[in-house]
Amino acid sequence: MTDAAGIRVVAIADADSFVKWSAALLGAVPGLRPHLLLVRTPLAASPEQQRTALTGTGLRPQDVTRIGFAETAGWLEGQRPDVVLLAGRGPFVRLMGRVIDSLRHRPVTVSGLPGMAIPAQRGALDYRRHTDLLVLHSHREERAFAELGERIGVSMPTALATLPFARRRQRMLHPEKVSVEALSARPGGVAVAERPSQPVAVRPPATDIVFAAQALVPVAHEDRAEIAATLVRAAEADPSRRVVVKLRSRPGESETHLERDPYTAMLPSRRPRNLVFSYDSMATALESAAGLVTISSTAAIEATALGVPVIALDSFGVSKGLLNTVFVGSGLLGGRNEVVAGRFRHPHPDWLRDNYFHPEAESNWWDRVQELVAMRRAGSLPARRVPAARGGALHEAWHRASVLGREDRSLGGAFALAVGAPATRALSAVRRQREPSDGGTWADAATDYTLEPNPFHDSIRR
Repeated sequence: MTDAAGIRVVAIADADSFVKWSAALLGAVPGLRPHLLLVRTPLAASPEQQRTALTGTGLRPQDVTRIGFAETAGWLEGQRPDVVLLAGRGPFVRLMGRVIDSLRHRPVTVSGLPGMAIPAQRGALDYRRHTDLLVLHSHREERAFAELGERIGVSMPTALATLPFARRRQRMLHPEKVSVEALSARPGGVAVAERPSQPVAVRPPATDIVFAAQALVPVAHEDRAEIAATLVRAAEADPSRRVVVKLRSRPGESETHLERDPYTAMLPSRRPRNLVFSYDSMATALESAAGLVTISSTAAIEATALGVPVIALDSFGVSKGLLNTVFVGSGLLGGRNEVVAGRFRHPHPDWLRDNYFHPEAESNWWDRVQELVAMRRAGSLPARRVPAARGGALHEAWHRASVLGREDRSLGGAFALAVGAPATRALSAVRRQREPSDGGTWADAATDYTLEPNPFHDSIRR
C-alpha cells in the first residue's frame, strides 16, 4: 500500500460548505499534507468563511491557493498531484473534470457531497460519474446510490468515509460497556455506535437552543415565517436561555445555495434580547447548546457527535423535497411546540450505525484511493472522461459561464447566457408547476441552480 506521505493530494473547491468538507476529510488522513485550490466563482468562500471552514481541520492558510479558472490547468500541470478531490456542486465538478481531461499527467479523481445525501439524487450521481471514486458517508447512502445507479444505468465506484462532522470533538469516556439506559440518564450523553467498546461523547451543561438555518428548506415564505415565529416563542418562553439562529454567511457573502427569505429579514427587528444571530462555526455554536433545531441540516449529525440532543422539525411534513426522510426511524422528528418546550432527544441506537455513526474501521475510502493511485501509476486504471455535451459548443459555453459567472469573460459564454437564461427560467417555472411539493429545493445535493437575468452578473443560484 502506498504511504500517505508519498501521495500528493489537492482538493479543488469553491463554496464554503465544500471547503469545509474537503479540508476536514483530507485533514483526517494521518501523514497526509494536502493542498486546497480555491477557484474563483460566484460561490467562492470569502476569507472569513475560509478561516471558519479550516478551523480544526489541520489545514493552514498557507495550504490554500486562490486561483482563477483559467489558471487551474497550468497550476495542476506544474504540481502534478496524484489525487484531486473535486469538491463542489455538480456543474462545478463536471467543469473541473474537463480540466483534468486536458492534463498530460492524469491524477486519480475523487468526488463526494458535503453532508447527508439521503435521498440519493440522480443529478448528484450523474454529474460525478466521470470521477474515479465517489465518497459516501453511511451504509444507508451506499445502498441508496447503488440502487440509484442500477436504476439509471450509472456504474460508479463508491467508498465509505466517516462524515467529518460526525467525529467526536468532546472529551471521551474510556472504552467500556455502557448501557443505552445509563446514557439516557446522563445530560447530553449519547451512544455513537452499538458496539460496547465504542467511545461515547459527554458534554458539560449548556443552555442555548441553536437553530441551523437552511437556505432551501422549507421553501415557502409562510413556512419560514412559522419557523421565525417559533423561535420568538421559544425565546419568550424562557428568557434565561439564548435562542441562537446559526447563519452560514454574513451580508455580502455567498453560500452554496441562494436564500430567498433569509431569517435576518423574517425575524422582527424588535425581538426578544435572547434571540440572537451567530456567524460562528457550527462547532463553536454547539459548545453552549442544550439542543439543536433543524429541518434537515447535517448539523444534526455534528450535534449528535457532540452529545447535543436534536429536534428535526417535521411540522411541514417529511418528504424528499424537505430532504428529511433520512430522519425516519431516528427518533429525532418533532414539532414546533416541542422546540418551545425544549423537549430535545437523542437518536435511536439502531439508527446510528446505519446512518453516519458506523465504526471508524469500516471507513475504507482512503484505502480505495491508495489502491487507485497504485493502479494509475502502473497504467492499469482507465480514465473516466467527461462525456461531450449533447448540445455541442454552445452548451459547453453555457455550462462554463453558468458555473463561473463574471469570472468567465468569453464572448461565447456571454452569448450562451443571453440565449439560455430566459429558457432556463421558463423551464424552471414549468418544473415548479409539475412538482409543486419540491419547488425550490435542491433537485440534487449539489446541482440546483438558476440564472440571474443579466448574463454578466453572478449566475449560479447561491
